[in-house]
Amino acid sequence: MDTIRLTEKGNCRIIAHRGLSAIEPENTMPAFVAAGNRSYYGIETDVHVTSDGKYLIIHDDTTERMANGRNLSIEGNTFDLLRTVPLVDKNGKTGRIDLRCPSLEEYITICRRYGKKAILELKNTMEPQHIANIVAEIRELQYLSETVFISFSSENMVELRRLLPEQKLMWLVGAWNEKIRDFLLTYRLDIDVHYAVVTAEMVKELHEAGLEVNAWTCDKPDRAAELIAMGIDYLTTNLLE
Repeated sequence: MDTIRLTEKGNCRIIAHRGLSAIEPENTMPAFVAAGNRSYYGIETDVHVTSDGKYLIIHDDTTERMANGRNLSIEGNTFDLLRTVPLVDKNGKTGRIDLRCPSLEEYITICRRYGKKAILELKNTMEPQHIANIVAEIRELQYLSETVFISFSSENMVELRRLLPEQKLMWLVGAWNEKIRDFLLTYRLDIDVHYAVVTAEMVKELHEAGLEVNAWTCDKPDRAAELIAMGIDYLTTNLLE
């Protein structure tokens, strides 16, 4: 299996969702390396806080879906224990020694090595100290300027803006309305919105306000072409390139 190439990208930059997750298991080092070796602008992933206050890369709140039914809470277990859990390959089997939940540092290291933007989603609403710690770790790795923080949590976005007045931040949403628009304008946030609700009028309004639009997570070439024609700035995808 390989990616599906988009014939016309315009000025749209393409982001690999959870790494190149159509080919390698999502949010794993192989998925990040696979994306790094291709033409993607950025690599998106998800970070959680473990019970001992460390930062683990995984999407779900538990390991169940990615670990063949072994069900451990991410926030309820230690980093070291969670790192021992084998993750399933694309064939549904475990056994590959390279399939474990990465650390935040490992993810950032791959983005830096391959020159990709780090698109980092903060999962769940985090305590301000954890947000500060994540920012500090990425700053110490000298990759803060190449990192875009995203989150569905409005509280996370407010705290990120307080900590990082000039940082590029995108609020994740699944809808579009005046309340969302006003929040974006108040906190100077770009939008990361579900691809199905994007319209040309929305893109025009946000661009006129000086904000950028990222559409998630579109794997349909025809719809991607429509979105690119509307002028979206970014497209997050599992499969397209």
